[in-house]
Amino acid sequence: GGMGYVLAVRHVELDELFALKLLSNDALRNADAVARFVREARAAARLKSEHVARVVDVGHFEDGAVYIVMEHLQGRDLGEELRERGPLPVEEAITYVLQACDAISEVHAEGYVHRDIKPGNLFLTHRPNGRPCIKVLDFGIAKHLESDDPDLTMTGVMLGSPRYMSPEQMRRTRTVDARSDVWSMGVVLFKLLTNTLPFRGESVPEVISSVLFDAPLSLSSLRPGLPIDLDSFFASALEKEPDLRFQTIDELAQALSLLRD
Repeated sequence: GGMGYVLAVRHVELDELFALKLLSNDALRNADAVARFVREARAAARLKSEHVARVVDVGHFEDGAVYIVMEHLQGRDLGEELRERGPLPVEEAITYVLQACDAISEVHAEGYVHRDIKPGNLFLTHRPNGRPCIKVLDFGIAKHLESDDPDLTMTGVMLGSPRYMSPEQMRRTRTVDARSDVWSMGVVLFKLLTNTLPFRGESVPEVISSVLFDAPLSLSSLRPGLPIDLDSFFASALEKEPDLRFQTIDELAQALSLLRD
């Protein structure tokens, strides 16, 4: 990405591949970027779910540059999967989202909100037996709900990805709670099933306006033949008022599991 890069490295003693995440030279000169990088490592290192990329080590080089060592993943993110394949089969899409929900449930239990759930941050790899396994990536803008620290960004810069961002996150990023991630996960599933978004716009301001004021597109009108209960699922997942939405990621996952069964 624009802030850094990831290298595949081999541990000399273990003869095993790892991923080494580094900040670019420009980012290293930005104190906020460095702080976000360290926060990402701390947040991810606390998580034990198999659906989170495992952090092995965090440290500094002699010149002060920071690095994160993570498990090496083979595969591609769900954004790439969609570009290659188009809309996914219902059961497959639901399976991927349920696995991501397992990770986000632990994120929330640790007191964090991810705030940047999107297909590009959900990495599809496979277990040794060939079964798919989603890994949630990028905790750079995760927020601890009990922290009084200000967001590590310049005033006026939007944190997150507007197309997957909840209405409340658009209004005030610092005060969102776990229900914002619930919204984002709903948008992700909609995208996986249709390869389009429930709120459209040619520009970021148009997308923001649509998310804040428009009703979501109807899933059944975009992809006829899907289970009719999915429409009511999205009505709850994409409710603009957080109090009327699924209240937890576990509640969303339970509703999805019933649809799959």
